[in-house]
Amino acid sequence: MSAWVLPVFLLFFLLRYAVETGLAVANLRHVAAVGGAVPPPLEGRVAVETARRARDYALANGRFGLLAEAWSAGLTLALLLSGVLPWLDRRLAGLGLAGSVRFVAFLGILSAALALAGLPFAVWRTFVLEARFGFNRTTWRLWLADRAKGLALSLALGLPLGFGTYAFMAGTGRLWWLWLFGFLTLVQVVMLWAYPALIAPLFNKFSPLPEGDLRSRLEALARDAGFENRGLFAMDASRRSGHSNAYFTGIFRPRIVLFDTLVERMSVDEAAAVLAHEIGHFKARHVHKRLALALGGSLLALWVLSLLATWPALFEAFGFDGPSFHAALALFGLGGGAFTFFLAPLSSWFSRRNEYESDRYSVRIARAPEALKSALVKLNGENLANLYPHPWYSRWHHSHPTLLDRLAAIDALAA
Repeated sequence: MSAWVLPVFLLFFLLRYAVETGLAVANLRHVAAVGGAVPPPLEGRVAVETARRARDYALANGRFGLLAEAWSAGLTLALLLSGVLPWLDRRLAGLGLAGSVRFVAFLGILSAALALAGLPFAVWRTFVLEARFGFNRTTWRLWLADRAKGLALSLALGLPLGFGTYAFMAGTGRLWWLWLFGFLTLVQVVMLWAYPALIAPLFNKFSPLPEGDLRSRLEALARDAGFENRGLFAMDASRRSGHSNAYFTGIFRPRIVLFDTLVERMSVDEAAAVLAHEIGHFKARHVHKRLALALGGSLLALWVLSLLATWPALFEAFGFDGPSFHAALALFGLGGGAFTFFLAPLSSWFSRRNEYESDRYSVRIARAPEALKSALVKLNGENLANLYPHPWYSRWHHSHPTLLDRLAAIDALAA
């Protein structure tokens, strides 16, 4: 009965790996062929050296990504096909663990193993790749402290969440997936409220934006746009990285957060244009729409999980003695992406559409299209964003339009 389950999974898994790898290789070749040239529309605005470093950074990230993806795919197949997961389940049962304790222990050990397997790549990215291009500013002490805080948070939040999840799965009957959806939705909303006030300050320092021209301009802009918020803050992002960005956090009255690197490098008009773009996301309810889509996806995923959790052929195919909630979650988490990867370009298209809409809002509210263009060119250069992504790779993966596409859209709107 289960003979066809494994071949079908392997077919989809290998298809995903082939598509993702093919796109990554095509992007690498496309970038390498450019040779670090400045695109004609950006001549005089982007230095040749910046374009060359952006090319080198894209190549380094692409090669690193290929290695990391190969490691992740190999590890996933090893966990699913070697029999180690059924062995762990039997081992825990042999120790007398059952019910919620076995559920949490099984998933906790699996999560810890995956985290440990990814540590070498996290270290290499931070202390080798990012350092090579001048982005890394973190120290080993700070990096280890961040990991320790992350582990403490995972235990403090993950253990109650694990026991709560099992309680809903095991104690609410056939419609447990609906009850669990309600529980997880509540948890997500609480976390959206708690993150800016309780969690983010554990890792970064958030200071009110100092008085001055920049603060006055941004406050006036937010007031004119009718954007209710909990204040303007500068984040000490430069302690860890040289990258620049800005964002807001929260779903009702959000905090506006500017990286200190952005505050240092942007003019008042440029920062105002960037903030207007972020306000555009909120005014167009992009965050709320993405949250609604994510919740819809979670509901669908839980329904599918409820069907898989009682399907004996699935557990037999991967060597388990019988159905269990923890085994179903492990198999779903490790192998489910093979059946949903084709949705990535749709998600990317939706995100790029939102970025264009927010750019239009910025031009309309800040009335400074040239400042927005200048800010985007600066951000692109400071972050060494790829100037020449392969079109297919960009459509599949990129949540933001390319710099050239955004500048052309702003010009068309301003005209």
